[in-house]
Amino acid sequence: MTPPQSLSIIILLISVSAFFPRAAAKSTIEPCSNSGACSAFVGYTLYTDLKVSEVASLFSVDPISLLLANAIDISYPDVENHILPSQLFLKIPISCSCVDGIRKSSSVTYKTRPSDTLLSISSAVYGGLVSADQIKEANPRAQISDPSVIPVATQLNIPLHCTCFNNSDNNLPAVYLSYVVRNVDTLGAIAGRYATTVSDLMNVNSLGSVEIEEEDILAIPLSACASNFPATSADYGLVVPNGSYAITASHCVQCSCGPASRNLYCMPASLAVSCSTMQCRNSNLMVGNKTTQQTSGGCNVTSCNYSGFINGSIATTLSSSLQPRCPGMQLFPELTAPPTTLPDTDFSPAPSPISEPGGIPSNPSSSVVPSSNSIGFPPVGAPVGSIPGSSTSDACSLVHSSTYFWIALALGFLGKLVLSMAT
Repeated sequence: MTPPQSLSIIILLISVSAFFPRAAAKSTIEPCSNSGACSAFVGYTLYTDLKVSEVASLFSVDPISLLLANAIDISYPDVENHILPSQLFLKIPISCSCVDGIRKSSSVTYKTRPSDTLLSISSAVYGGLVSADQIKEANPRAQISDPSVIPVATQLNIPLHCTCFNNSDNNLPAVYLSYVVRNVDTLGAIAGRYATTVSDLMNVNSLGSVEIEEEDILAIPLSACASNFPATSADYGLVVPNGSYAITASHCVQCSCGPASRNLYCMPASLAVSCSTMQCRNSNLMVGNKTTQQTSGGCNVTSCNYSGFINGSIATTLSSSLQPRCPGMQLFPELTAPPTTLPDTDFSPAPSPISEPGGIPSNPSSSVVPSSNSIGFPPVGAPVGSIPGSSTSDACSLVHSSTYFWIALALGFLGKLVLSMAT
């Protein structure tokens, strides 16, 4: 083979390799067969400086709910217009629905802007939580023939990845976070960051090994406090992760899940303006109040509990119990000021959902009253256990095998070409 021929082959190899598609990112999907929705989260990294209201609009969520889900103090003036810094990581609360037999969001919409493409929307605006192909498939009426040319102000449905798994993990309440893997992530580091184990993450995501790739989407179980509101309640199925808050009942009630707690605690929200009564019948106690009386046989505890938002009214339940000892002071997740800079951390994009020992406040630190569509094989074992009244489903891992077909085809073509040039 002459030197010019060798040089031509090298140049050809380099040129063709540039067109090899990257192995498609894997994501954990959950088949489903009912129309019920669950509480879920997606992990989102801001692509630029954005106001709280802008981030909330991207995901069609309430700005106050967004802030409280991240234990951010809402008592600051005009907090909805506070500017959050680029690259800040947030947990976004979403409703995870059953669409076409798969769990995904169905309420997130996006209005296109000048220069938007499906790729820029999926990778930049939504941080890889959805692919360009998935956006196109979810919007047949938009008639997008060229993904790089989209009319301005086109309304698009954004089918974000999410999972429910009965809001349980190993028979304990949990809520699932869809997390986009970064190039510095390892499965062990992610497990440590979110107070779980490598084996649990492998089980949940049907992983055959600890190897993960950048842009993969993992389902991460977050320890949580679950409600037991009746099915007729507007906030039925409310689940709050450890170390965070949720607001419900038209901003009248604020619920929290204390660090390392399993007990959901609800009380009147500081934002309450026009709310139905929150006083328990036949009692002077309000939602969140309790009385204790020590006796020789134990501690008599009477409490007024929030029982859901039913037909526009706040339901309450008065309960009494005899406990071995009187309960201590209610512990609340620590609130932080609306961030203006990135957290001082070298690796983790978000704090652990469980506070460090010694950092558990008994009261909030603010004036706020704590108020391709081919499904792979099912996993060896999906998250174990379920919350009563929930449906069951299994997880699958999604990967595009067509990538390897085109690589093999290109390599075969190059092999024949090299042989013909050598003879």
